[in-house]
Amino acid sequence: MRPFTEKPLLTKADYYGSYVIDRTKFPGRQADWQYNTFRFTITSDDKLAFYVTRQDSVVKTYTGNVSTAKPYSSERLVVRMEQPTHHILATNPTVYRIPSGFYLVFHSAKFGNVFFTKGEWESLGE
Repeated sequence: MRPFTEKPLLTKADYYGSYVIDRTKFPGRQADWQYNTFRFTITSDDKLAFYVTRQDSVVKTYTGNVSTAKPYSSERLVVRMEQPTHHILATNPTVYRIPSGFYLVFHSAKFGNVFFTKGEWESLGE
């Protein structure tokens, strides 16, 4: 992702990459558990793979496709998952732009808001 000095104008290419739970929003045991249990990737061929994991082992994979909509100046992520899907992916995420990039918030019927940021999963050393 390119560096930003202001809130970025997002394009579809900005969404490509790996995502992990953002543990800085609500740090603690629940965030650590979510971090070790959920992550996903979006590839340049517009495929989304959502992983349910146990630490570094994938337990289940949910797949789908992504596109973008541009209701304003930035493109918004649109997720179309194969059914049935995981409850975290039941709706499109809200995109929050920040000076250093953006983060995604999915609404889960079980967990409420679930925050993801771009990044590679790393063991928490527990």
